[in-house]
Amino acid sequence: MTYASGPYGYGYPAPPPPPKPGVIPLAPLGFGEILTGAFATYGRYWKPLIGVAVAAYAAAAALIGLALLIAWAAVGDDVRRLIDTPEGHSPDFSDFQPLIVAFVCVWLVGMIGYVLSSGLVYAAAPAVVQEAVLGRPIGFWAVWARAWSRLGAVIGSVVLAMLATFVPVVLFMVGAGFLMAAMFEALAASEGGRTDDGSGLAVIGVLVFVGALALLPPALWLWIKFSLAPTVAVIENQGPMASLRRSSALVKGSWWRVFGCTLATVMIVGMAAGLIQQIISQIGAIPMATIDLSGDPTPGELIAAFGGLMAVLALAQLLVQAVAAPFPPLVSALLYVDQRIRRENLAQTLAQTAAMS
Repeated sequence: MTYASGPYGYGYPAPPPPPKPGVIPLAPLGFGEILTGAFATYGRYWKPLIGVAVAAYAAAAALIGLALLIAWAAVGDDVRRLIDTPEGHSPDFSDFQPLIVAFVCVWLVGMIGYVLSSGLVYAAAPAVVQEAVLGRPIGFWAVWARAWSRLGAVIGSVVLAMLATFVPVVLFMVGAGFLMAAMFEALAASEGGRTDDGSGLAVIGVLVFVGALALLPPALWLWIKFSLAPTVAVIENQGPMASLRRSSALVKGSWWRVFGCTLATVMIVGMAAGLIQQIISQIGAIPMATIDLSGDPTPGELIAAFGGLMAVLALAQLLVQAVAAPFPPLVSALLYVDQRIRRENLAQTLAQTAAMS
């Protein structure tokens, strides 16, 4: 009788593979296994994942559309008055003020809709992964109920994590404002023969940009440190602050690994979504080809062509967002499971739970 030589010494059989009741083996995972597990989860549970995403983003789009209709009803006359301004007359700031107020209100409504819809998607993915690692089914309404119940905690954890990384973004915006002001000052000086060319504003803008660049590394460090907080908020039923602390503890000592997995996922999703959107945009441009712009198209033809294009682009954006949005939080949820397997022997608990299911 002969024995094959294995990793545990000559004559010893290889250890059995780890149990795999669901989408991942219950053992420490490499990035390839996390990515494969995310694709497997998406493939098995695409109906509740895409269903929640479509419902959330469609509701946000409807909310923004309603806000636009209300805004147009409020300031439509002002827009027409500005369009019909006689030649040689410059509108005052008071003429633009209602439009600015309406734009800010619509923007705020859009931001609220986007935050709520993204929060639902970020809450739905961990709820699905929680069952996917055990191989158990879960339907749309169960995912929706679970995501809705944890929506506040998820949004709170995301907002708090974003606040920690918000300073560089604000500085970039302030720096851009100073540089634009410097450019206008330079143009005014060249036309009016003034000595103040805005160089002081330009120097301030550059210094603010440098400060923003200096703060990018700590902001990135905090972003990764708190990246598992939404998953914690759903799976462990934690509040926002407790979720941030828990995410920090899980990421500690594995920052570069979590960063690499997160960055690779963002790049993969970004390239795929960009390619799909580009293809749909090209298809959506077909209505424009039906009009001969070299002639004298009527306003109705122009409105029909541009309206069809904008409708197709909006629908394409909604579909691409709904399809692509669940994937990054799926990877984050599997990273959370992997970190707990490595640190807290979660694999044994999951295997026992799967055996009793």
